[in-house]
Amino acid sequence: MLVVIALGGNALLRRGEPLTAENQRANVKTAARSIAEVISAGHQVIVTHGNGPQVGLLALQGAAYKPDEAYPLDILGAETEGMIGYLIEQELENALPGEHQVATLLTQIEVDPKDPAFTAPSKPVGPVYSKEEAQAVAAARNWMIAPDGKNYRRVVPSPLPVSIPDIGVIRILLQHGVIVICAGGGGIPVVRRNDGSLIGVEAVIDKDRASALLAKNLGAEALLMLTDVDAVYADWGTPAQHAIKRASPQEMSSLTLAEGSMRPKVEAACDFVTATGGMAGIGTLADALKIIERKAGTVIS
Repeated sequence: MLVVIALGGNALLRRGEPLTAENQRANVKTAARSIAEVISAGHQVIVTHGNGPQVGLLALQGAAYKPDEAYPLDILGAETEGMIGYLIEQELENALPGEHQVATLLTQIEVDPKDPAFTAPSKPVGPVYSKEEAQAVAAARNWMIAPDGKNYRRVVPSPLPVSIPDIGVIRILLQHGVIVICAGGGGIPVVRRNDGSLIGVEAVIDKDRASALLAKNLGAEALLMLTDVDAVYADWGTPAQHAIKRASPQEMSSLTLAEGSMRPKVEAACDFVTATGGMAGIGTLADALKIIERKAGTVIS
């Protein structure tokens, strides 16, 4: 079975952890062991990943140099694709028998330049702040901020992915049995100019929506979105909260979910299942194979 596994940025860097190379490698090692179990069970795997904490940190580092010369988000996205992809690639190679080949592909993903997301930033990136800290950094950097749980984070435009210009290269790698790491951080956001050429734009594409588009284009039979929670919960944050084990897209669409957290995952899962008839699963890094076997997480089908 062809499976697209999307690793959440917050699963690769747990909430509250310092954004160090050591912490990220330790979490990637856990993810790699879980992905290796799926591959050892006979499944063909494509890996995508988030980059919210990492791209936000790079933006902060760039702004600390010269704000008027800071790199735009598309270039920072490419940097995080290389950085995180390297860690995943190396730890997967360490976790798998030597005959397996792994490759990281910097992946451009086209968006619509007229997408309303460009005027309504909603994607959280970077570290978390208290309300006072967030207001101060927003004023200093001219950033938009929004609540993220009990804290606040910077938010940036998150347009919907339209097409994957590099899909042909991904298909070639898959045909040769390569385990592909691609569309990291939702891919590098680009728009098509009037002459047909591509140019990067200031945005961060939601990696779950990009992963769903990738899975549909490749004819994948399953889409897994692995994060730092064990399932999707109904009535989250109330005494009545409970994990949803099995549901249809129609049942999931009736839930009220936060825009910046579980909602994009559920929408991407429902979109994939409705379009393909495949299955989608949401759960923790360690449960990847169990989710495919419908023994853990939330399974949408």
